[in-house]
Amino acid sequence: MIGVASETFHSLGKLISWGRSHASEFQTISFDLFDTLLIRRIHDPDQVKLPVARYISSLAKQKGISRSWRWVQNLRDEVEQNQRRETGKTCADHEACYPGFMEETLKRIFGAHYEERLLDQVTRYELDMESRMLVPRKLLAEWLEELKESGKRVIIISDVYLPASHLRILVGNAGLLHLVETVISSADTFRAKASGEAFRLIQEQFDIDTSSWLHVGDNPISDGLRPQEFGITSLVIKDGVEKFRKALIKRYVNYSKGRPFYRGRALQQLMLPLEDENVERDDLYVEGYNFIGPMVGAFVQHVAEESRRLGLTKVFFFSREGYTFKKVWEQCMPILFPDGDLPEVEYLYVSRMALAGAACAHEGLTRTSASIAMLPPGNKNFHDICRIFQLDQERLAPHLQRHKLSADTCLSPLHEGYDQKHSVRLMELLEDEIFQQEVRFQTAAANHALISYLTDLGFFNHEQIAAVDIGWLGTIQRFLFNAVKHRSDCPRIHGYVFGATRGIPFDETLKNSLEGVMYDRHRFDLAASSILYARDVFEEACRAPHPTIEKYQLTEDGYELKFRTSKDATGMAEQEQDRFFSTLQQGIFDAARAYGAASALLGYRIEDYRPWFNYLLTAKLAFPKTREVLAIRHRHHLDDFHGTGKPMKEKLKGQESLWDQSGFSLRFSPFLRSRMFWKHIRTVIKS
Repeated sequence: MIGVASETFHSLGKLISWGRSHASEFQTISFDLFDTLLIRRIHDPDQVKLPVARYISSLAKQKGISRSWRWVQNLRDEVEQNQRRETGKTCADHEACYPGFMEETLKRIFGAHYEERLLDQVTRYELDMESRMLVPRKLLAEWLEELKESGKRVIIISDVYLPASHLRILVGNAGLLHLVETVISSADTFRAKASGEAFRLIQEQFDIDTSSWLHVGDNPISDGLRPQEFGITSLVIKDGVEKFRKALIKRYVNYSKGRPFYRGRALQQLMLPLEDENVERDDLYVEGYNFIGPMVGAFVQHVAEESRRLGLTKVFFFSREGYTFKKVWEQCMPILFPDGDLPEVEYLYVSRMALAGAACAHEGLTRTSASIAMLPPGNKNFHDICRIFQLDQERLAPHLQRHKLSADTCLSPLHEGYDQKHSVRLMELLEDEIFQQEVRFQTAAANHALISYLTDLGFFNHEQIAAVDIGWLGTIQRFLFNAVKHRSDCPRIHGYVFGATRGIPFDETLKNSLEGVMYDRHRFDLAASSILYARDVFEEACRAPHPTIEKYQLTEDGYELKFRTSKDATGMAEQEQDRFFSTLQQGIFDAARAYGAASALLGYRIEDYRPWFNYLLTAKLAFPKTREVLAIRHRHHLDDFHGTGKPMKEKLKGQESLWDQSGFSLRFSPFLRSRMFWKHIRTVIKS
């Protein structure tokens, strides 16, 4: 029979307004689940099956079974369709049940290697992926709370292959399970809303008066016509805004199959917060979430992929930026690599200052190390070298005198009083074995303390490790390797940095290599080189909220890590900087979970995203809006190597970057960004 009304609404607000005004007429209110109570980030629910197929393929590989993920997906589709055909012989609805067809799929793949826990593992991962792709609709969630409080009977009905036990997990993860009496799935009975049989079955099972039953959904047939035929009032939502959003992500995903630029755009679209997630945030948080977060996610994903490819057994996250990289790893990797084939991870308390001295204990003070020490424009003389390498200046004075040097002799061409013969004498000093013996003697204790620390962390228990850092010269990795390479159990170090500028050549060997992931000077990429505009921003955004380590020192009981005080002017400036960037860093952490799910679903890697990232780097760093520069750039960038010397102004002329300009210049200087970019191009080409 034809029942009461079936209303169609093109606005969720109007649908809920109607429901509230007529709520007193109904005792039972049922809701469709997908695309009604919960919306999907992705346009096509079948896309969620693809990372599951990749997971199954990885599990099979661990058992020595070679099956591509596409082969796995085709088999799953075949088994599911066979089940639907069998169901259709006895039921009006050609429904399927996930545990049944997935168990058969796994048995056909794994054969004699099949174990009961495999089905549980795959099911947990698929439900995790589903949950990450589902978002509760804020207005409907609020209405559910009102209905619950008013004593209405609220149930969820869904036509889907997932049984009710699985749907309850999804509803619970969405925070709605406590608001409903029960969750009903067509997978349990093979009776669906599509034929109307589900409504008949539910009415009999729960003894519901159809005249006091209201159903809400998005399908004009299953949620509109069928309940109406059964005497149930139905409300159908046709949300134009939601339809447009799905069309947008569909377009990006489809374009990405042939145009790599759109792979990163699809990634970012999938990461966008929806519904109740989309709340007002400050500019720094937004930049952390939308700009830096996806790049850091892709960076650590690349490290994980390389670790798996090379069989690395441990990843050490270096320096204070490694704190952020490690947290992003912990958010992303479980969903990106659910098979668990990942190395151990460890955060290593290291810094250039702490390692500089320890690196001299066996080779002495090398030319390269001295050159690195004199790079900051504030460093002027041997006082700065002693400060950086923690050397006793008084005990080295006789050696300097022997080479006609003093601690005050200017060694930097950026400072007044410099003479080229000073650099020649410094090189002669570095070739003086008696001087180097004293250097090795003074730095031996720091080296012993460092070795003890690394031993406690199991550094020497691995044949190959990954070292992860922000960049840029690879100084930390360089110093660390120099400090430990004399040991027979020194592991082979594969270094991965966010950007490698290589201003001082990195001496790569079989046991010590360095790769710039987002940018590498050895790999010409003009767009990626835009990162050089604002290296400090990336450092500050990723820095750990604890003081930097200054030295490793021996104690009576072993060793201790000595950190910089936070009570002096430098420490207080550092804390101010941490507070300033705290929301930006939180944006990076929040983006990590979204990145993991989106990248797992798309199945792409950093090379796929690189065209989009290069566009972002160029737009955000080389051609930024004035408000972006003023909002993001650092307040107090702290360089632990930087001395207090004042270089000559004429020597620094022309070294200012776009991000050093005043707000007035950024707004009103004609063609400022274009002029700076041409200057940047010339610099990159010359280098």
